[in-house]
Amino acid sequence: MTVTLADVAARARVSPATVSRVLNGNYPVAASTRERVLRAVDDLDYVLNGPASSLAAATSDLVGILVNDIADPFFGIMAGAAQTQIGGPGDDSGRAGGEKLAVICNTGGSPERELTYLTLLQRQRAAAVVLTGGAIEDPDHQAAMAAKLAKLADAGTRIVFCGRPPLPEGDALVAALAFDNRGGGRRLTEHLISLGHRRIGYVAGPPERTTTRHRLEGHREALRDAGLDAEGGDGERLTVHGPYDRRSGYEATLDILRREPGITAVVAANDTVALGACAAVRDQGLRIPQDISVAGFDDLPFSVDAVPALTTVRLPLFEAGARAGRLAMGKENPPPGGIATIAAELMIRGSTAPPRVG
Repeated sequence: MTVTLADVAARARVSPATVSRVLNGNYPVAASTRERVLRAVDDLDYVLNGPASSLAAATSDLVGILVNDIADPFFGIMAGAAQTQIGGPGDDSGRAGGEKLAVICNTGGSPERELTYLTLLQRQRAAAVVLTGGAIEDPDHQAAMAAKLAKLADAGTRIVFCGRPPLPEGDALVAALAFDNRGGGRRLTEHLISLGHRRIGYVAGPPERTTTRHRLEGHREALRDAGLDAEGGDGERLTVHGPYDRRSGYEATLDILRREPGITAVVAANDTVALGACAAVRDQGLRIPQDISVAGFDDLPFSVDAVPALTTVRLPLFEAGARAGRLAMGKENPPPGGIATIAAELMIRGSTAPPRVG
């Protein structure tokens, strides 16, 4: 049964006019009243009518693209590529054709903000939602996400994951484009082992992220297959978790060097973290790669311009983002089963070399 404005007013114990004022923001309302109305909206999962042009349709011309941090090239590249497929050019007269308005929603990595943006997009009857990057591995959050996405899908919103695996529960997706983070992490560490490295530090991302777990699992698999790690062994002792930023790479690498001065290589969670790792190595008076090899992940644009150029794992971020945009717009058929694994490519450059002997 559809929830009405009157239902919200009854729940909040106010008039329908007061509910309208709170939702439209066009009239001052006491803070306590506003809070009561918004709580009723959330409790009843009320969907606000969008602009008049969308009232006759199931969905509006709005498409939401959720990112952790738009300033991070990993997310910026995917979001920009998706937008090229969502908000294409109109005709020469300037009139809009079949384009949609793409809105970037910056969550800051907060699971609460992720859910809030999905609620706001639901109220605006978004035509599609593209969620980028790794997911939070928290059962409560995953259940809340599955329920919210199901409501969006039921209302006609197309939902696409880009760079993240599907949820354990829920089948509301049009498609999930998942990067082969595990395979990429494995091949990167296998490369270092093939060069002769045996003591390898690892600067990981936040432990609750799927991307972090998959890349670290690939790294540990390569170590175990080479007989270099056991449960609770060096692979775990020489791993430090932190945010996906340069400062984390710097501080974690210093920590690893204090724990094990004999390491000959550092693998970083992504290329930005790798830049911090490189700075820490140099600040200790060590050379790259003569004394310590450093490797990253993602192959962000700056990685080839680092000195020396960064060995990394290339993820086709632009291609994946553009495909997600086409899927969101219905321009491309979903992959079989709705899930596609996107291959990761090892890029060997100057920041890795055989360890120095003696």
